[in-house]
Amino acid sequence: MADVRLQSQELDTRDDEKTVVSDVNHVNESNVDSNTDLIADVNLLSISENNVHCDDVGHNKLYLNSTLSSLSSQCKPSSSYSSNAVNNCELTEDVQEIDGVKYVCYKNEQQMKDIMRLIQKDLSEPYSIYTYRYFIHNWPKLCFLAVDVDKSVGAIVCKLDAHRKVRRGYIAMLAVDENYRKQHIGSNLVLNAIEAMVNDGADEVVLETEITNKPALKLYENLGFVRDKRLFCYYLNGVDALRLKLWLR
Repeated sequence: MADVRLQSQELDTRDDEKTVVSDVNHVNESNVDSNTDLIADVNLLSISENNVHCDDVGHNKLYLNSTLSSLSSQCKPSSSYSSNAVNNCELTEDVQEIDGVKYVCYKNEQQMKDIMRLIQKDLSEPYSIYTYRYFIHNWPKLCFLAVDVDKSVGAIVCKLDAHRKVRRGYIAMLAVDENYRKQHIGSNLVLNAIEAMVNDGADEVVLETEITNKPALKLYENLGFVRDKRLFCYYLNGVDALRLKLWLR
């Protein structure tokens, strides 16, 4: 079982230089070849099922739909999309370019080292390559890289499978090079992943982050996520987590 904290894109509105963190926890690498949900069993952690600050879900659905409509009209073909704050979008096949940074879908094993380099840089308990391969090889279309010229400067790794009666997307890993923050790269990676999930029939998207990680909370809430549950003592360091959810349907 590993506690992994992942570095992500900072927003221009943040007040400090702390790292945005997106968390994925408790991966049992002995089951890495199975398609079971890697999110820790809530019951095993004695987690409360009480909702936390659940905002107006309908409002967030309208926000997302508005974002999708606006961006799809800006970017043709619509293989990926950016945040409302980013203009001048140019797309070529599976490559989207915004402000000089290209967003590309995972293609082959040669990109694995770049993804691991970005995500492992500041981790105290990094994953083995088998964990990366579990996510990326099973859901390659939900893995995106941000590339500046020939350097990978950001990456997102996700999954999408059945959860009860819905198809649930899960943001597992998100990281941006420290020299490329405050350029909306993290937000654009998340939005690319969300659109890929929508195209594959996702009903919702979830993730967990530390309750103390205000920059990460602001990033995701600005993209329409709401606070769904508080997970007590979720991390190995004893810190509580908030599960954030985005309803797509």
